[in-house]
Amino acid sequence: MGSMSDTAVTDNPDGSRLEVSADGELAELVYRTRPGRLILVHTGVPAALNGRGLGGELVRAAVRKAAQEGMTLVPLCPFARSWLERHPDEAEAVPIDWSAQ
Repeated sequence: MGSMSDTAVTDNPDGSRLEVSADGELAELVYRTRPGRLILVHTGVPAALNGRGLGGELVRAAVRKAAQEGMTLVPLCPFARSWLERHPDEAEAVPIDWSAQ
């Protein structure tokens, strides 16, 4: 797995998504916000960028965003939910509503 130092996640609030650009491709984590909640809707990583850990970087950025804004994460996206389950040390940084399906 390559270093993430050259790939910065940016928040695109107008598009309601977190983004990473690499090699001319765009990986994204689409979210919605509700009062006190950051709802993770869909993680999309182009096939050309698979295997670089970009999906995880996007979810990690969502955890940081929720922590900074005092929000509860709601992982509707199956990838985000799975990633958070596999990384409990990072998931514990914010409240998570696991009941949302």
